[in-house]
Amino acid sequence: MDIKNKTLVCGAGGFIGGHLVKRLKDEGYWVRGVDLKENEFGNMDADEFIIGDLRDPEVVKNVVTEDLDEVYQLAADMGGAGFVFTGDNDSDIMHNSALCNLHVLEEAKQKGIPKIFYSSSACMYPEYNQMDPDNPKCSEDSAYPADPDSEYGWEKLFSERLYLTYQRNHGIEVKIARFHNIFGPQGTWDGGREKAPAAICRKVALAEDGGTIEVWGTGEQTRSFLIVDECVEGVRRLMESGFSGPVNIGSDEMISIQNFTKMVIDISGKELSIKNIEGPTGVAGRNSDNALIKKKLDWAPSKPLRNGVEQTYKWIQEQIEKRESVSTKA
Repeated sequence: MDIKNKTLVCGAGGFIGGHLVKRLKDEGYWVRGVDLKENEFGNMDADEFIIGDLRDPEVVKNVVTEDLDEVYQLAADMGGAGFVFTGDNDSDIMHNSALCNLHVLEEAKQKGIPKIFYSSSACMYPEYNQMDPDNPKCSEDSAYPADPDSEYGWEKLFSERLYLTYQRNHGIEVKIARFHNIFGPQGTWDGGREKAPAAICRKVALAEDGGTIEVWGTGEQTRSFLIVDECVEGVRRLMESGFSGPVNIGSDEMISIQNFTKMVIDISGKELSIKNIEGPTGVAGRNSDNALIKKKLDWAPSKPLRNGVEQTYKWIQEQIEKRESVSTKA
């Protein structure tokens, strides 16, 4: 296979970054990956993988090189509701992610990198448009007046503007996607940084048949969830297009957390009760508005939510079984 382009994936050891590396390799790209750590689930397909901290400008100088055709910047300090909404991690979230973006962008300017992708988040949308769980407003033009519900969202909004200024002032072709709750196999599923789909799948997989699982909040809060391979397809379409964004990449199949949990229980084949408890939940409602991406990129998710949940539940169940097997042997 002929090499198409040389690309750098920042955050290649992470969930979406790891899947993106595999996709780029399948397309014939030469790929350099960089992250604080290797992907914990293996399958590192990058031609070159560098363990490095993008908060360190010297690391960034070494990985952002003149021969690159494009850069994907997915590295960030992030996690699920239990990490983002407690308030305990706010300064780290803003400081660490902002430093990564500042260093990568400045080095891209210095090295003459022609194109860069930035992964923003639906968390940058204003809280006041997401108070009604049945009618959240998350169209791209609804971002202002700004009022994200977390410092994570504020940092994402700042960084979007940062990237767009480098496009205007320095001629770097910028692509920005606002991810909406991406989930799937090889994502974080325990430890406190996991997001709702993985956390719920884990709880159901660990529960004894006939038992009870706990879910944060009333369960009436709504979300949409997108399986990771669909997300990567959207990213690639955006990078190959003449459109900069920002644009939503997500599913518009909205579901309440209670009904999502019931779906996972049904997939498991178990009989379980749900106990709703107090806990961080984020906004009351969030759903990807896909009108713009359909118009600009002719993209929409090709699989129903249940398909992705079945894949993810099976994978998390396998991870639990592997861990229990190792524990038993020890």
